[in-house]
Amino acid sequence: MSSTTASSNRLIARLSTADGDFQQRLDELLSWEGVSNRDVQSRVEHIIDAVKHEGDAAVLRFTEQFDRLKAASLDELTLSGPALKEAFDGLPQQQQHALQAAAQRIRDYHERQRSDSWQYTESNGTVLGQKVTPLDRVGVYVPGGKAAYPSSLLMNVMPARVAGVGEIVTVVPTPDGAVNQLVLGAAHVAGVDRVITIGGAQAVAALAYGTDSVPKVDKIVGPGNIYVATAKRAVFGQVGIDMIAGPSEILVVSDATTDVDWLAMDLFSQAEHDEQAQAIMISWDSAHLDEVEASIERQLPQMERAEIIRTSLAKRGALVQVADEQEALAIINRIAPEHLELSVAEPQRLLPDVRHAGAIFMGRYTAEVLGDYCAGPNHVLPTSGTARFSSPLGVYDFQKRSSIIQCSAEGASELGEIASVLARGESLTAHARAAENRIADKK
Repeated sequence: MSSTTASSNRLIARLSTADGDFQQRLDELLSWEGVSNRDVQSRVEHIIDAVKHEGDAAVLRFTEQFDRLKAASLDELTLSGPALKEAFDGLPQQQQHALQAAAQRIRDYHERQRSDSWQYTESNGTVLGQKVTPLDRVGVYVPGGKAAYPSSLLMNVMPARVAGVGEIVTVVPTPDGAVNQLVLGAAHVAGVDRVITIGGAQAVAALAYGTDSVPKVDKIVGPGNIYVATAKRAVFGQVGIDMIAGPSEILVVSDATTDVDWLAMDLFSQAEHDEQAQAIMISWDSAHLDEVEASIERQLPQMERAEIIRTSLAKRGALVQVADEQEALAIINRIAPEHLELSVAEPQRLLPDVRHAGAIFMGRYTAEVLGDYCAGPNHVLPTSGTARFSSPLGVYDFQKRSSIIQCSAEGASELGEIASVLARGESLTAHARAAENRIADKK
């Protein structure tokens, strides 16, 4: 039987590069439409317009409508320093230590990304350089509701703090008023200035345009549902945004020396996010793929989110057999995965040929989940193939750069001659004459 022919009860597709329809099946597997439909866009546009014109009143109305949370003012939904510290102090000691350890590791890693201003002086006295300035104010969206993500708060806030951002405002929805104390504790550890318990497109609009109670920010970062993503896309240009993220992804490459139960669980760790998440494994050992598939079938019934995992694996998962390492590397660069596990004996040997991946987890002991929480590098990563041209969230996302140019008289004269020729070639006479005014023999 062809490896692409799945039995009716197979939990995850099997593909092989040896099959004639492999590229077509891979393309279908990777296909994901992240564009909102017209209904979602229309709703989001309505919410944004209302917030722009009505401010706090619209935010409160939508918060009551969507989160079933009624408040007389946004002040009732705003938490700052003392309240955040109280939440942290109320956590079990084990959780306190975990938050502090994760935050410190994330800070230490991102400290190495910091860029400083620089200048240099040419022989004629002209000074050129770059001024690096942190953003004034950033808004961080943290998902709430059924799931709470203190790790997401840390990953979005810590690099902003390292960059030197002046003020950080976090929004987190609290449906029915259910506040997650671990998220508030994380906000304290990360140094968030204030937490406002609102969410959805209304929170994004409030951050983008400002209201009486929500300050206008320069950039909005952080994940959310389709309404949040659509709102971020809509306000881009008014403010900066980090990215429009798709479903979680993992691509595991194994040389058949890693415990198959470990590998199955690594695939589950991403598949359990939601039904659209993608978990793919590649190996050049067919028997090894058989064993991983058997482990998936054996372990899945034990998982709390078994039905989500089952749907994810059935819709978007695959076990892929390749001929050798080179084919594996070609598929890695074709997929450009959010998370790449090189679960092989010599991951450093493969690393130079990996061109496209959001984060690369090296060796069989480096489970992707360690990067989600506490390894240090950011877990906000490009998805849906955008690792071909995008990077993880980092300190550089919270800094802006200004060019510095200071000409000496001699330097202005030299540059003026070049600029004059080019400006007249473009028929921009005023440009040319402004440059020529600085040429020494034209004065």
